[in-house]
Amino acid sequence: MKFLSWNVNGFRALQRKMDLPEWLEKTGADALCIQETKLQRDQVDVQLPGYYQFWNDAERKGYSGTAIFTREEPLNVVYGMGIEKHDHEGRVITLEYESFYLITVYTPNARRDLKRLGYRLEWGEDFVHFICGLDSRKPVIFCGDLNVAHEKIDLRNPKSNMKNAGFTAEEREDFSRLLAAGFSDSFRYLYPDREGAYSWWSYMGNARKRNIGWRIDYFVVSDRLTSKVEDAKILSDIPGSDHCPVELDIAQ
Repeated sequence: MKFLSWNVNGFRALQRKMDLPEWLEKTGADALCIQETKLQRDQVDVQLPGYYQFWNDAERKGYSGTAIFTREEPLNVVYGMGIEKHDHEGRVITLEYESFYLITVYTPNARRDLKRLGYRLEWGEDFVHFICGLDSRKPVIFCGDLNVAHEKIDLRNPKSNMKNAGFTAEEREDFSRLLAAGFSDSFRYLYPDREGAYSWWSYMGNARKRNIGWRIDYFVVSDRLTSKVEDAKILSDIPGSDHCPVELDIAQ
């Protein structure tokens, strides 16, 4: 199975930049998980033959939002985590299949001034509880923009970003706790020492061309699925957003 995840930084903007149906067909992906759609579903017409579509819009227009396009019809679909204070921003979609759950997630940003760091950590704690509940029933594959570079190797300039959103000690520890709960970062599982592997670059300073970036987009799997992980890729040559797609190839 091939799964893709992409923070598109505005779905309508992406449509103006590329032929998404053609690209998706060429990839042969079984599912594409999207974050930061920034729209209401009735604002866009998306024709993707062969794919079921599931959208979770934020109540606030032009903000956040997620989607999943999948070839195989799921047994069940759940929007959000079932927690009132978290489920207004369209950040989570869970598809249930016979032998696993597939989740797209767009983790809240702590913001430049860290004004939302407290909420970000509260959200993270509740998300761990949510995925652990699913994992107790069947394995979990979740992906998306998790808005954290976990280790120093996961961004170009760790020293100067220690107190910045996405690389604070608190956010990194939050992700460590998630992994310790029985999950593995598929990319680092396969490539623990690979440097210069980033999935997001600022639009400032020609950062993408210079590869001054952060790895904040992930595929995370239940530990008992790691033996089935065949590859984890960062598709840095795909334009269209300040993020690039990431890929998980996993045996059925």
